[in-house]
Amino acid sequence: MLYTVIKILITSGLVVAISEIAKRSSMMAGILASIPLISVLGFIWLYLDTKEVEKISNLSTSIFWLVIPSLALFVTLPILLKKGIGFYPGLGIATSVTVVCYYLMIVVLGKFGIKL
Repeated sequence: MLYTVIKILITSGLVVAISEIAKRSSMMAGILASIPLISVLGFIWLYLDTKEVEKISNLSTSIFWLVIPSLALFVTLPILLKKGIGFYPGLGIATSVTVVCYYLMIVVLGKFGIKL
């Protein structure tokens, strides 16, 4: 139980740190957020929990393929905000677009025999 609490505190602490840094410098927060810290922590937690490198390899491959459709969020959200759409509606729409892109990516990968 303590181990799970430690994982939660470290992982959530990074998210809070990035949001606090963004108040001062969006560039610095962007750099920190673009580093795959959550993925790296996921690899570490998974390895410590299972010691199964094949699971880490599979996770890494899935992350690679799913980064591509996740970029839709970072393109769609600023466009919507610049058009005057409010933050929460814009975030909801951008997230929905991203979910559709995830679905399309999974379908396309499946056509090429790539299973995530």
